[in-house]
Amino acid sequence: MNGYELAAFIVYFALVIGVGVFFFMKSRKNGGEKEYFLGGRNMSGPVAALSAGASDMSAWVLMGLPGAIYALGLGQLWISIGLAIGTVLAWIFVAPRLRTFSMKANDSITIPQFLTNRFKSKNKILQVVCAVVFIVAYTVYAASSISACGNLFTTVFHIENPLLPMIIAAAIIIIYTFLGGFNAVCWTDFFQGLLMLAALMAAPIVGMFAIKAEGFVPMSEVNMGENYFNILSSGSFDKASLIDILSGIAWGFGYFGMPHILIRYMSIRSKKEMKRSRVIGSAWTILILAATSVVAIVGRKYIGDALLVVMEDGGDRRSEIFIELVRSLFPALLSGILLSAILAASMSTADSQLLASSSAFASDVYKPIFRKNASDKEMLWAGRFVVILIAIAALLIAINPNSGGIMDLVSNAWGFFGAAFGPTIILSLYWKRFNYIGAVAGIITGFTVDVLWLFVVPNEAFGGFGGVYELFPGFIIGFLVCVIVTLVTKAPSKEVQQLFDDAVAFTKNEE
Repeated sequence: MNGYELAAFIVYFALVIGVGVFFFMKSRKNGGEKEYFLGGRNMSGPVAALSAGASDMSAWVLMGLPGAIYALGLGQLWISIGLAIGTVLAWIFVAPRLRTFSMKANDSITIPQFLTNRFKSKNKILQVVCAVVFIVAYTVYAASSISACGNLFTTVFHIENPLLPMIIAAAIIIIYTFLGGFNAVCWTDFFQGLLMLAALMAAPIVGMFAIKAEGFVPMSEVNMGENYFNILSSGSFDKASLIDILSGIAWGFGYFGMPHILIRYMSIRSKKEMKRSRVIGSAWTILILAATSVVAIVGRKYIGDALLVVMEDGGDRRSEIFIELVRSLFPALLSGILLSAILAASMSTADSQLLASSSAFASDVYKPIFRKNASDKEMLWAGRFVVILIAIAALLIAINPNSGGIMDLVSNAWGFFGAAFGPTIILSLYWKRFNYIGAVAGIITGFTVDVLWLFVVPNEAFGGFGGVYELFPGFIIGFLVCVIVTLVTKAPSKEVQQLFDDAVAFTKNEE
């Protein structure tokens, strides 16, 4: 069986590298900073939509979230609900304005560049602060994707040391990001998004037919708790349920500040394609989240409690539920194709993160601070160098046994970005009075509060609400600081306010 599954993985890797080579050859004729980092603002609606979704839904949607629902029940659905609400609101209220605002703001190609140009500032503090947050958060985020690849290979092929598959995955991600840039990343994300959706829908459908078949017997004993199918994990609306709800809804805040998703909005070529992207992107994300939940429930009934047995290290195998369900239901070659969805989820997120962080360094630190006269070619090589460095750092985090699980790494990075950039992006698009100082203060405060809440505040603090997801207080406090600092400081210049008016008018004309 493993030979067929390995063959499917090898074919998948070859196709991904092929996409990178194709766009590398193409970019040799039409290269440049804008082409490499933003695809020349020429993305079609479907590609941008699925690329945004696939870069968002990393391996946690196939391993971390199904594992949590498999083990604990529908009380974990609040994360899915928060993400579904967040992605729809972002496509409706953020995507159209960010695309047009970034064009009016001196044709910005990165989020730090957009925020600096939005306020017509020559001060580089905001760009440097953003780049630092990018590099820290994306290193942690990419580590989760590389870790997922290692977990997949150790589970399927019984490899005791996951280091080798992690290195291979990191190398392949570097190769096609290095070669093809934004176009390669978006097109591979497009096909990877389709593969993820197909795998997540096929597994539970076949599983339900198997469960309903005459003579079906679960693979192990099934002991679900009395509140397993209750969306309130405690069975009633109490403090524990309220923390679950607030934490789940807070995940939705992340969409307003996730740079690798936001630049997809900026890359869409027209208002017509934006409308297509909005429908396709929202529908894809909702379908993925719904299918993930069904996978977990079907997996619990089909496999039973076998993956909840405590291992020697004190953990269990809950994150393997999708892998075990697929391998139990499908023949080897087909299971290999479906399990490639985990590789797709991991790599489609990691490539986007590496590209966004490299573009932030090259455009927002290297050129304005170190090499003001850097050519396009030099900028590309500076960005590619950062891709390699961050991938190596992420690999070192992934192989560290004390770094936490896939879901932990993702939630940490998601919180960093949502708290730091979410309030600033919203206010920059909708508040004419918002100024540069307020933006800088909000980014620093949101990020700091998120980190302190994660590492310093105990769960029992604030009457037990210290256990709420750190993105919630980080976003709220960051938003308040943005508003307060803006109101107590000087209003933006007439030129900045005129840019806002022009961008709003341009957005309305397009609609």
